[in-house]
Amino acid sequence: MELRHHARIDEIPADAWDGLAGSDQPFLRHAWFAALEDAGCTGAGSGWQAAHATLWDEARLVAAMPLYLKQHSMGEYVFDWSWADAYARNGLDYYPKWLAAIPFTPVPGQRVLGVNAEARRTLLQGVLESARQSGLSSFHMLFAQPDELAWADEAGCLTRHAVQFHWQNRGYPDFDAFLAALTRDKRKKIRQERRYVREAGVSLRTLEGAAIEPEHWAFFTRCYERTYALHHSAPYLNLDFFQRLGRSLPAHCVLLIARQQDEDIAASLLLRDHDTLYGRYWGALREVSCLHFEACYYAPIDYAIAHGIARFEGGAQGEHKLARGLEPVATQSRHWIAEPRFREAIARFLEREALGMAQYIDELDAHNPVRQPPLAMTAGNGFRKSGKIR
Repeated sequence: MELRHHARIDEIPADAWDGLAGSDQPFLRHAWFAALEDAGCTGAGSGWQAAHATLWDEARLVAAMPLYLKQHSMGEYVFDWSWADAYARNGLDYYPKWLAAIPFTPVPGQRVLGVNAEARRTLLQGVLESARQSGLSSFHMLFAQPDELAWADEAGCLTRHAVQFHWQNRGYPDFDAFLAALTRDKRKKIRQERRYVREAGVSLRTLEGAAIEPEHWAFFTRCYERTYALHHSAPYLNLDFFQRLGRSLPAHCVLLIARQQDEDIAASLLLRDHDTLYGRYWGALREVSCLHFEACYYAPIDYAIAHGIARFEGGAQGEHKLARGLEPVATQSRHWIAEPRFREAIARFLEREALGMAQYIDELDAHNPVRQPPLAMTAGNGFRKSGKIR
């Protein structure tokens, strides 16, 4: 077995990578990482330098991991700025660090791809050994799967807990059936918010796959960039990336465009696989009350119901999503810290944070508007209805 690192995804044959990843979740496809690199969203000058790890049995690719050397902590959604600040105050370098993650999206899923569990575990062990020998501060694996988390535990990684908000499809025949499962006040609020949008003369149309043409990607990007500008920040992605995404992974793309008075005014980009719809990027050229909720939550839920999709992931953060029928789902990340003193200090911090997260989950669960008992949350990721974190 030979472990290799790659500065570009195109150093790895796409068919070999996709043979490990499968063809379902778009964020694990070779084309996703290639679009990011070719559009300049990752790579030189971005702070996301690829160091993708692969494991080879002679000429056969048997395992792979999306891996980066990070020069900052932007675009990760597991926040370690305070750790970096503590390193700096003690005259130590926190960056660059090793990061196994999907850039710019907090989607849970596999972080180690492979032909079997043994190959995947061997690759993770090899990457951790590379991290130990590198002299860099740390290795981080975000939003990983239960078996990967367990292997990282064996290697002495630290655990960090977080919460996302996902909508669960309980076989609803239509949106009204979903509303009927909510408490009365939340049901009334959602109907009111959808009515505001209709009364403002706004309608949404849905474009999928090849129906999303270059002018649609250009319009969406205008909306997306304007929203970032309003928040005084720079967007992570660009038009080149979105156009490449549309060309290389069209079956995964769903674009909602809002129109008012014969003018397109906002757009929401979703990605999908066979059982999950991922709400990811949004922007608007004109402010309309409650349009964000319509384009980013209610219309996607409508779409999921119509297409028999089991789950809609609303992304990280934002307990306001709870009032829109999304439910709390725990996620975990793993962190290997090289410097013993900082490892001990961060471990104590994470223990305290985990207690606070358990209380937070209890509070969220107490305000869950879904009247039926919650479905089993992300299996193995440390959540149960009581809110206790394992």
